[in-house]
Amino acid sequence: MDELKNKLILALLLMFMTLMFATSAQASLGDVLLKLGSRGPDVVELQTKLNYVGFNVGKADGIYGTMTEQGVKSFQKANGLTQDGIVGAMTTKSLNTIYLQRLSPGKASDIISTAKQYLGVKYQWGGSTPQTGFDCSGFVAYVFAQNGISVPRVSRDQYKVGTYVAFEKLQPGDLVFFSFAGNGVVDHDGIYLGGGQFINASSSKGVTIYTIGPYWKSVYVGARRVL
Repeated sequence: MDELKNKLILALLLMFMTLMFATSAQASLGDVLLKLGSRGPDVVELQTKLNYVGFNVGKADGIYGTMTEQGVKSFQKANGLTQDGIVGAMTTKSLNTIYLQRLSPGKASDIISTAKQYLGVKYQWGGSTPQTGFDCSGFVAYVFAQNGISVPRVSRDQYKVGTYVAFEKLQPGDLVFFSFAGNGVVDHDGIYLGGGQFINASSSKGVTIYTIGPYWKSVYVGARRVL
């Protein structure tokens, strides 16, 4: 009798554990509040999505450390949210929306189409709209913003988002970065179009298209993919 009772208890316990596991597996980002010190699959999902939309938090290891917190705060700042480093309903909703936008097909072609609309717009240091004119990073930030994608305003900061791309693996929509000073410090960028060309806000010609020939290769620093 006792043996039968023990087996029944064990069976019920296994059923309970299975139910708990299934519930956990179905949980998605936003079901729990995430903050510094949090751990688990929800944090992995958070880190993966932040990296994908251009806010680098390093390896998606499931540990909500200071790098993840800073990435969350940067994301919150870029999207007009309270910069508390806590992932609640509003931050989750914004992140999921932008993540899904990035996954939609044709985003690179949309970026390029938008960029080409402003060919000929004058150069203006510190400019960030077609009305005032653009500088290089202002142009990039504006074009991406028109497609629902937030990137930092300054070229050096834009070089820190997304994922690194080797020159030979460049794809349309990638950001390409240059150092006119020749010291490796980013001071100019543009949007790769494909076929060895990129579009940028040039101080001499305004928004124009260049081929990445010998000169541009000599000042080339690297590329990042944020799409």
